[in-house]
Amino acid sequence: MRFPRLSLCLSPFIAGAFLLVSQAANALEYKAVGANPAILYDAPSAKGKKLFIAPRGMPVEIVLSYGEWAKVRDASGGLAWVEAKALVAKRNVVVQVANAKVRANADDGGFINFTADKGVLLELQSDQAVNGWLKVKHKDGQTGFVKATEVWGE
Repeated sequence: MRFPRLSLCLSPFIAGAFLLVSQAANALEYKAVGANPAILYDAPSAKGKKLFIAPRGMPVEIVLSYGEWAKVRDASGGLAWVEAKALVAKRNVVVQVANAKVRANADDGGFINFTADKGVLLELQSDQAVNGWLKVKHKDGQTGFVKATEVWGE
């Protein structure tokens, strides 16, 4: 026996549930290495092979949390494990292009406050992009807006 009415009533509900799950699955979480450099390992254990020493402030994407460990992705796409206590919620981005222009306004025509070369860390001032622009702060105190496509970690 078939229940066409029931399936028609549930279809929008099920579709909505799948949409919410897929959106949550696509939400990216970023953190930064804390005040001290952090060792990145090939496994969630201090007995694992040491792969890299991440400098303080380096942004990482959290891929997976496993107890006291986090699997992270760096700007180059590499995956590694780090002790979760080595990460902080402070958000930084790293410049991915040569001479990124940091402007006074979130606009291509805005005054250029400063330029930042590839690899420079900038502190994210707001989690929300404004028309594809992010408000950032350089370690020397200068602030402005950079195109989100020119940095990684947002």
